[in-house]
Amino acid sequence: MASTPRLEVRDLVKHFPVRRGTFAKVRESVRAVNGVSLRIEDGETVAIVGESGCGKSTIARLILRLERPTSGSISLDGEDLLAAEDTIAARRAIQLVSQNPWSALNRRKTIKHTLTQPLKVHDLVPTNVDRTARAAQLLQEVGLSPDYLYRYPSGISGGELQRVTIARALAVSPDVLILDEPTASLDVSVKASIINLLIDLRKMENLTYLFITHEIDIAKHVSDRIAVMYLGRIVEQGPTEEIFEDPQHPYTQSLLASVPVPDPQLRSELKPISGEVPSAIDLPSGCTFHTRCPYVFDRCPQEIPELTVINPSHVAACHLLESGRGASVAGGASHG
Repeated sequence: MASTPRLEVRDLVKHFPVRRGTFAKVRESVRAVNGVSLRIEDGETVAIVGESGCGKSTIARLILRLERPTSGSISLDGEDLLAAEDTIAARRAIQLVSQNPWSALNRRKTIKHTLTQPLKVHDLVPTNVDRTARAAQLLQEVGLSPDYLYRYPSGISGGELQRVTIARALAVSPDVLILDEPTASLDVSVKASIINLLIDLRKMENLTYLFITHEIDIAKHVSDRIAVMYLGRIVEQGPTEEIFEDPQHPYTQSLLASVPVPDPQLRSELKPISGEVPSAIDLPSGCTFHTRCPYVFDRCPQEIPELTVINPSHVAACHLLESGRGASVAGGASHG
């Protein structure tokens, strides 16, 4: 009997209505998420990768219940989050680390206030003295001195700010952390330290991560599995090692080909992606990637491809795979 996943979304859909004027009727929608299903096991890190605008952050907002899905379900440990009573305690289980620590923190409040406020709101630590001690402990867990308690966000660097936002997320002892581009605004050297911190914290705190990024090389270092997303749909999903060694979908191959490598002789033979991402208001017919795909054929604009099972843990949605022509996609797919 299959175990209950820590976090699961099924057939998740989110369409945002578009009005052309204040009193105009809704005649079209931004189709941000179009039938996404995803399982994350306890203690696992799953990365969602894809270009900007593919719907990654919308999924995060739906799981956090900052937006209501058009349809679909979201469950935590088997409990339907959309049907459950929306209480402070219910929200504590899933916390967010956003991509912009400067906007995530109140610049007029000290780091101490930032870290002790969740402890007070959730009634986790009874006294001010104990809350201060817990805040100091949280800072140490993310590699900062307790002296930072009395600083303001304007007085510390971007990497240090992101460590504070991670500490704030950990304050309420969540089951799941959603990391939405947590290194996107940081320097390369700082990125590495934040990634290493997140890896260490997952082991120490037995955390489950949903890691959202457009940097597939970072996903390689942090994730157990990768879900590749394009225009609101997951087009490939599988173990990280398999995705990098044997990508099956042309879009995944294009993403891998775009990753810079220091040695030109190690460059992938895969073709980098070309063209612009189509509008989510007016999606292409059939396979939405067909307007940019180097392997497009007559079936692609006509039918939406179903996920094809490569092996029990690896699936991809491509008509080439359905028609048995997958070898032409995956050929030469080794990535340096």
